Amino acid sequence: MSTLETNNISKYSGNNVSIDDSLKLKSYTTSQRDALPSPEAGDTIYNSDTGTIDFYNGSSWNATSSTTFTVDISYLVIAGGGAGGSYSAGGAGGYRSSYGTDVSGANSSTESTITITPDGSTNYAVAVGGGGSSGSNGSTSTFYNISSVGGGHGETPGTGNSGGSGAGGGSSWTSSYNGGAGTASQGMAGGRANAVYHHDLGGGGGGASANGTASSGTTAGSGGDGLASGITGSSVYRAGGGGGRAQNGTNGSAGQGQGTNTGGGGSPGSSGASDPGDSGVVIVRYPTANATITVGAGLTSSTTTSGSDTIVTFTAGTGNVQFS
Repeated sequence: MSTLETNNISKYSGNNVSIDDSLKLKSYTTSQRDALPSPEAGDTIYNSDTGTIDFYNGSSWNATSSTTFTVDISYLVIAGGGAGGSYSAGGAGGYRSSYGTDVSGANSSTESTITITPDGSTNYAVAVGGGGSSGSNGSTSTFYNISSVGGGHGETPGTGNSGGSGAGGGSSWTSSYNGGAGTASQGMAGGRANAVYHHDLGGGGGGASANGTASSGTTAGSGGDGLASGITGSSVYRAGGGGGRAQNGTNGSAGQGQGTNTGGGGSPGSSGASDPGDSGVVIVRYPTANATITVGAGLTSSTTTSGSDTIVTFTAGTGNVQFS
């Protein structure tokens, strides 16, 4: 039986009930609410899981509103890297981070987290960009309203293509070409290819944190380094630029941050063929106690925890997620 506790009861002049202080309802979690024995129509509680006032209508519990709580989502969104050219290297995919004190692409400030209401019905789009194949930039990666630009692809000879990070330029025997530009707050520029007679040379692809280097003498340019993020619980480098190729010379090295789902730029193959860029990745992190994620069809993902947080890594596909 319920017990009413009060300090003072006075007669009110109108037909309503007036309470001088705030009214505090009994607080229950959803599980505790559902386990209450023999609830009756009109029973009312405060749901501490959702921050709502819930009432029993005689057959079921019903909330008077959607959840009143919000949750902050941290993200790392990296686009696919650009393909390498015959000699010039591909640039890394655009790099955007809002986790902790991580640096975002082009050594820019950490971005703001996304604040959502975990209502269980709002769709948040996710797309993981693939690496560029022969003669193409990498593809865009997206989480909600955050998009990263695919890395620029290399070609020979010519100016490097722009992208999240720019591709290196490719020289002919007599003509030099600049690298492509990176995207502001996402990646760096590709390196210049300086002409040397009887040698085709490639500039290095731009990385998330450093420009690709220019060719020098008969040595091709190296890729710019990527950035390290601790969003998964350990520090991992991603989004390094590819290394250029030299004809009758020394090839450049790829920048730090290469591999599947890193968004690294492609390096030219040993025979001058174009190597593809690395696929991108989308990673989100949020307090486990504050939300539960539902991953829709079309997405490949894995879920881990670190301390009190849940981390979801998306490695392929396009689709929607919901938080509840």
